[in-house]
Amino acid sequence: MKQNNLIGYSYSRLQDFLLEHGIKPYRAHQIFIWIYHYKLYDFDSMSNLSKKLRALLKENFYISLPRIHSKTNSQDGSIKYLFELKDGMTIESVWMPSDQRKTLCVSSQVGCRLACAFCMTGTMGLKRNLSSDEIIGQYLAVNENLSDKNQVTNIVFMGMGEPLDNYDATIAAIRLMVMPEALRLSSRKITLSTAGQVDLITKFKNEDLHVNLAISLNATENKTREEIMPINKKYPIEELINCLREYPLKPSRRFTFEYVMLNGINDRDEDAKRLSKLLHGIPCKVNLILFNKFSPSKFNPPSKERARAFQQYLLSKNHTVFIRQNRATDILGACGQLAAEPLSSASI
Repeated sequence: MKQNNLIGYSYSRLQDFLLEHGIKPYRAHQIFIWIYHYKLYDFDSMSNLSKKLRALLKENFYISLPRIHSKTNSQDGSIKYLFELKDGMTIESVWMPSDQRKTLCVSSQVGCRLACAFCMTGTMGLKRNLSSDEIIGQYLAVNENLSDKNQVTNIVFMGMGEPLDNYDATIAAIRLMVMPEALRLSSRKITLSTAGQVDLITKFKNEDLHVNLAISLNATENKTREEIMPINKKYPIEELINCLREYPLKPSRRFTFEYVMLNGINDRDEDAKRLSKLLHGIPCKVNLILFNKFSPSKFNPPSKERARAFQQYLLSKNHTVFIRQNRATDILGACGQLAAEPLSSASI
């Protein structure tokens, strides 16, 4: 008999399972509280469940988190976690502290098929999708490893993989993140980043999950975007922007446009002018990200002066623009630098 991991298992499926076995569905609430609120992963210790129910759960389910194989500390306080999955594959997550928040950058795939030229993950190709328990498990395992004062407050789907390319598992994970019986995170504290798969953005808007949406844009005309982001051949900039104009943002919410700056490629004055026109009328902020180098990439970041000039033009046109502080660059944990390392004997 195949057992399922209760981490990542949907609340409604658990209720259905209980009903099929003649057990009142409210027991699902109790089970979720034990797992997600009390972090109790032993069925025998769930004291308000009958012995019969505990035996049934042990027969059909298990509770397991991805194993932290190693962790690497950055000079800026960030920590990169290398997870070993049950099939031996590996993924990375990055915990980033600041005064106001403790953010975890989670992965959604082992590798990525989109092959963005500025992203190290894209050099791996796609090995496989993560399951919802492997996504949720990153959050739970990292929190177990951290002190009470450093518990994760925000989650960004900006690690390895394109989240919408692993649609079902990503949606299932987000539902658990915001569910009161599970992780209890505010939707405002979750950000989903996408390279711009228009059909899946359109599908996502009907999920009633009002998390923050970040768009990896990175160019202002199709020729350049196709060269650095092959997905643009299927979903050109105009189609992506039109999709976002029709997206049902909640009041006071806005998109984030991520713009990785590549020296001499997308950082010119004419790029800033086109970007301003593209985003006109869209509630948004722009994060300018100086390219984080990795081998054997041919790209270089622009100078800080060039980035500031680009920012100043957009500010003069009344856009909200930040030059994002790159975190964990010294441990290859910054934006675009994640790629699961080969396993070694090192372990925490």
